[in-house]
Amino acid sequence: MNHRRQAVRGLAAALAALVALTAAGCSSKAKSGDGKQTGAGGVKTGEGVTDKTISLGALTDMTGVYATLGKSVTQAQQLYVKQVNAAGGICGRQLELTVRDHGYDPQKALAAYTELEPKVVGFAQFIGSPFVAAVKPRVDVKDKGLVLPQAWSASLLGSPYIRVLGATYDVETINAVDFLLKEKGLKSGDKLGHVYFEGDYGENALKGSKHAAEKAGLTVVEQKIKPTDNDMSAQVAALKQAGVKAVVISAGPRQAASLVGVAAATGLRIPVVGNNSAFAPQLLGTQAGPALEKMYWFASPSLPIGADTPTAQKLVADYKAAYPSDSLDNGIVAGWTAASVFGEALKKACESKDLTRDGVDKALLTLTSYDAGFGMSHNLGDPKAPSSRESVIIQPDKKVPGGMRTVRQPFVADAAKSYTP
Repeated sequence: MNHRRQAVRGLAAALAALVALTAAGCSSKAKSGDGKQTGAGGVKTGEGVTDKTISLGALTDMTGVYATLGKSVTQAQQLYVKQVNAAGGICGRQLELTVRDHGYDPQKALAAYTELEPKVVGFAQFIGSPFVAAVKPRVDVKDKGLVLPQAWSASLLGSPYIRVLGATYDVETINAVDFLLKEKGLKSGDKLGHVYFEGDYGENALKGSKHAAEKAGLTVVEQKIKPTDNDMSAQVAALKQAGVKAVVISAGPRQAASLVGVAAATGLRIPVVGNNSAFAPQLLGTQAGPALEKMYWFASPSLPIGADTPTAQKLVADYKAAYPSDSLDNGIVAGWTAASVFGEALKKACESKDLTRDGVDKALLTLTSYDAGFGMSHNLGDPKAPSSRESVIIQPDKKVPGGMRTVRQPFVADAAKSYTP
């Protein structure tokens, strides 16, 4: 326990130091609230907004642990921008999306944030809970630009500017354990394995599994890993020796595939459930594919890309037309949802004739029942709460468009209803 806390503190300290260094180089720049002016149509403008353009940033991972999902998230957002602009833009202005790939490297992530921050009204994407948490003090105190991260750590709650779309990792994990209890034979007295990334993501998910375990009479067997750990053989061996009856994995797609593949090969044929970022349908084409279809599920803050909704069907058709050589995955849903939420906030801000960062932040608070078309309604009126507590349970299935099928519709576990993220 002490080793884990020391590791987390060490990561936090390192990231904080990097933030201090990057902030020092830009302390003289004008921040939100400075230099506001009235632009075209009598609309107040600030950073990232001119009479002709609205500039957004995207801090993604196209070369690191989440490369597959990062590419899909980004391309979905680029598609959104292209379609909005073709329809006339927002507030008489064209959207611009500037993308930076940080490769899931903290130094690159913070350098990219520092570079783009003065040039954009906000960020429609920022992958990596530890990196978003590192810039949170700076965003909250000085920058105040809206950030919609592809990250669901509860540590990000409470900020008026960094807004989590969907259930936080702890709530999502409680829902995932509920699925194991209700539908996969896990019962009181059993041991539950939990393989998790060190840092914000994994630690927050672990809180959820421990809360669910306490309520259900389970014992959690922990296996902490690093994002650079790709072979889960040692973890599987330890979990098998401990006698776990099911496993939760809070890591990346590669780690989930290794865990399930090794477990199946060594005879540990038990249900494994992951968090929303622990799967990519491209894995079905690997050696682990058959095992993933038989013994793996994951929780998601939305219906999958292959869902039978008008929005999903149109997005699939449009995405295939724009990127015919790329496969479908839930990164497309996540990217499109975040971009559409940001776009809706911009439209509301335009109605109030205030496209400053402050105006966009206030406009987001008015979105108390926003439906992006993927089965979930988002309430963004309370910065202290996730926009939803619901999860969908999805199973890999290569026969379904997008390689995923829904096995449990949006729900909130009883243990998650009274839980405070």
